[in-house]
Amino acid sequence: MRRALAALAVAVAVAGGTFALAQSDLFDPQAIAARERMQLADARQQSVAAMARSAALEKQAAAASNEADRLKMRSAALAARIQSAEADISAGEARVALVTRRLSAQRARLAEQQQPLLELAAALQQLSRQPPVSVLAQPGSLRDMVHARAVIDAAMPVIARRTAGVRRQLSLLDAARRQQAIALDALAASKAQLAARRAALTRLENEGRLRSRELMSSARIEADRALGLGEKARDIVELMDALEADGLVRAQLGQLAGPLPRPRNPAAGPVSLVPPPTAREIGITSSAYRLPVVGRIITGLGEVSESGVRSRGVTIAARPGGQVVAPAPGRVSFAGDYRGYGKIVIIDHGGGWISLLAGMIALSVGVGDMVEAGAPVGRAGSDDSRITVELRRAGRPVDIVAMIG
Repeated sequence: MRRALAALAVAVAVAGGTFALAQSDLFDPQAIAARERMQLADARQQSVAAMARSAALEKQAAAASNEADRLKMRSAALAARIQSAEADISAGEARVALVTRRLSAQRARLAEQQQPLLELAAALQQLSRQPPVSVLAQPGSLRDMVHARAVIDAAMPVIARRTAGVRRQLSLLDAARRQQAIALDALAASKAQLAARRAALTRLENEGRLRSRELMSSARIEADRALGLGEKARDIVELMDALEADGLVRAQLGQLAGPLPRPRNPAAGPVSLVPPPTAREIGITSSAYRLPVVGRIITGLGEVSESGVRSRGVTIAARPGGQVVAPAPGRVSFAGDYRGYGKIVIIDHGGGWISLLAGMIALSVGVGDMVEAGAPVGRAGSDDSRITVELRRAGRPVDIVAMIG
């Protein structure tokens, strides 16, 4: 009986101080949870912004005067909806991680509260196995019986308090499980929505290709020339400089006057020429640029990588298969594979502004295509995909952070 009472007393002591050990963690869970909450907030913000862009593009598509412009706007709107679904998936994953972490913490607290209760239950069970008459027959003084009564009286409030805490932890655990199920369902719905939107964009792109078959011959000639420039260029900077020079020449040629019309009456003198229209320069102003893909920025302009290379742009960790869009309107001057960069797209925005998008696994534009801001240009890879965007003006890199709207 004394052994049982000693075990009961130890169990009561442990039950009274069990939460002193709950704060000793091998890592900082608060920092991890704060980072996950930040990722969740960023993903939600990206999703809302993408849906707002999609709504604006849908209005522009409805107001377009011709079918070609309508098709481009619809493609850009679908690409924005795809990016919104990708952001929703990132938010869902962050939400699932937060709930799972909360669930694990509540399970650990529940286990800590259950352990002393198990010891209390074991000690009481050991006492209950002895018949009441046998207690009187056992050797011991009246003081031992009084001590046993005092220990049991002290144990009962602790048992009641601890069982109430366990019941509360069980209800919290059940609520966390329900939240986890809701978060997993929302994540699955976002993934299904993403697949449906990608299929719709593929159908729309195929429709656009069928309608532009008559322009394939001239586009193929221009694409061959761009590929030739890529083979001659020693590096990506030289290629962008060559394409920028080509763009300037093309703009100058576009401003030249056409052939002089033959006058109906030669005696009336030469026909006055109407000055040629000025070429429209798209250019880029403040808040007119956007990130081409949904994701987390991992490298900024001027940062030095582990290999000692200084970054000329911004690198974004994209989702597997993430939708890549044009950061600003312009004309595609290069689209294809380039050594060490994967599939790249170079967009001439006019006014000396040029963007490079690198790291894609598939492209949806070709050389000569006119793209609007947000138009789909390609897809990110499947694993550890990193999309790099560089903005240059007159051959010099520009920090896009101040240009992002």
